Amino acid sequence: MTVLVVTTGCGGAPREPTAGVAADGRPPAVTVEDVAGIERALVEKHGANQAQRIRQGLAQVSERWRAEDGDASALGAFADEHFVSEPEALRDTFAHLEYALEMLDGHALEIERELSRFQELDEGPMRPVDAILAAYSPSSHYSEDLFGNRAAFVALLNFPITTLEQRVGEGKTWSRERWAEARLTGRFENRLPADVLQGIELASSAADRYIDGYNIRMDRLVGPDGSPAGFPTDMKLISHWGLRDEIKAQYGKAGGLERQRLIVKVMERIIRQEVPAAAIDSGELDWDPGRNLVRATGTGAWREAAREDDRRYQVLLDVFRARRLADPHFPALPTHIERSFALEREMPEQRVRALLESVLTSDTARLVGQAIAERLGRPLEPFDLWYTGFRPGSELDATALDRITRERYPDAAAFQRDVPRLLEQLGFSPERARFLADHIVVDPARGAGHAIGAERRDDAAHLRTRVGPEGMDYKGFNIAIHELGHNVEQVVSMSLVDHTLLMGVPNTGFTEAFAFLFQARDLELLGQTSPAGSDVEAMRTLDRFWSTYEIAGVAMLDIEIWHWMYDHPEATPAELREAVLELARGVWNRYYAPVFGVRDVVLPAIYSHIVAYGLYTPDYPLGFIITSQVEEYVRSRDLAAEMERMCRLGRIAPDVWMELAVGEPVSSRVLLEAAEAAIEAL
Repeated sequence: MTVLVVTTGCGGAPREPTAGVAADGRPPAVTVEDVAGIERALVEKHGANQAQRIRQGLAQVSERWRAEDGDASALGAFADEHFVSEPEALRDTFAHLEYALEMLDGHALEIERELSRFQELDEGPMRPVDAILAAYSPSSHYSEDLFGNRAAFVALLNFPITTLEQRVGEGKTWSRERWAEARLTGRFENRLPADVLQGIELASSAADRYIDGYNIRMDRLVGPDGSPAGFPTDMKLISHWGLRDEIKAQYGKAGGLERQRLIVKVMERIIRQEVPAAAIDSGELDWDPGRNLVRATGTGAWREAAREDDRRYQVLLDVFRARRLADPHFPALPTHIERSFALEREMPEQRVRALLESVLTSDTARLVGQAIAERLGRPLEPFDLWYTGFRPGSELDATALDRITRERYPDAAAFQRDVPRLLEQLGFSPERARFLADHIVVDPARGAGHAIGAERRDDAAHLRTRVGPEGMDYKGFNIAIHELGHNVEQVVSMSLVDHTLLMGVPNTGFTEAFAFLFQARDLELLGQTSPAGSDVEAMRTLDRFWSTYEIAGVAMLDIEIWHWMYDHPEATPAELREAVLELARGVWNRYYAPVFGVRDVVLPAIYSHIVAYGLYTPDYPLGFIITSQVEEYVRSRDLAAEMERMCRLGRIAPDVWMELAVGEPVSSRVLLEAAEAAIEAL
């Protein structure tokens, strides 16, 4: 696990290195006088022109040097041996460290990926031991091991730590080597103990298991009149992805409105933790979500049944508490909230909030909401957050689309074979499409699907997607194309980037942008055309805006939940449940009630990401915002060529990346202006 931290908070000024002060709050292992003596000896040996490098390097090392690393004489001997002043030797030292980290990270990821395959892939029944295997993470020990054998100290002695302010303010003028050096020292800025990392992995793995196993048997639901709801036999939907997508699929169907309202009732029961435990992932009982009663399938009297314990909120608390154990080791960024923005996104929380607010409170949202109500011929209902009528092809027969995808992709291997053709259709040359396809492995997933990038040039990215017994349905295909966008970004930004320390993109919002670009073209890849004709671009723009508006509120709720947990660290699952309900109502009333005309709705809390993924959801609206900027830029250019150029920029600061990629920082301007123009056009 790569740990990147900065020495200031999001808005603070850069902190000068202070020799003899421990970075993790522990008592210093060496004194300021000890370090000063070592510094004088090194300057005498290497020359006054190296004095600044020596001073900064020693400060960086001494801040992290612990008693178990040795006394002052051990530090002096280490610095004397490993400080490098000769330029060629310094370049070689950097190159050797970069290669070694690629090997460590890459092979560790492969091990973790394979150990989790029994839990994550649909390749037979799970066994109890699979959860133990999936929770094991060899990489959780790497950081401390590299401090223990002093390789981390070699990096810190010879290359400077940078601050977020430096990376954002000066990064546009930095060389590729300077950026790679910043990423090298960034991963060693804090010493996070292996047991803390392992605890985070254990909590995350347990959360994944809970989410992956939370399925609802739709063919066992009954409506308000007590009759079957009319879902297909054996339909089993995962929460939240499957339930949300089924709401989308019911638009325009006979009886669809009633089924949408029933799914909302299911979602509300999940959020309130009111679902009968025996009805979860079970075909043995009929369930009436409205009255919350069950009976033996097809017969018997309706009865009450014990609800699930507050497991949803216990899982969330477990993730929170595991993350919180890292707080003392990041004195400048002492909460997971701060780290998720300053480190993982390199965008301060308030900047991200402002971007989300610009969409949520825009007059555009009201105008688009009015357009949706007019198209539906009825007032908006809360589930219309997931309205798909702007999506090109939404008027096509979903059953027919399912038939096409199932025939074409009876299993994951069939999709694997089709990847080169799909990429060529997206504009990649046959040679580049084959290269990319050779670096992507398609796996059948137990869950909704996800993409796993490689961290070693010779490894492959993995596309994990759900394929049913009858083959891949259209929803699965849509998700698979989204994940393919992730995979292409992952392969290019790993295998084709100039420095592996720069592999990837600035943050998850950027890889989501490329995934959305691919996903928006799913019908084209199936050879289907939308009757919308010349309005297709306007429709796609409005669909993206509405998707951004929907998920931006979820992101705001996610942020507020984490703030609440930090304010109430000893909360019980029941207390957290009630807090989430209250916060969800607040978010709805603030951002959605003015458009929908109804209050106190809790639907934004249905997202499984909130439970398992520790402040991941802000990356989705950021992804949509970035997608708008990227798509506007590539509209008159070659998508494949521009995507490769952009992905080769690698993991530099977000606004620096955007300026180099499209000529402006991250901004909601394009999204809002395009949506307003689309409303006028339609």
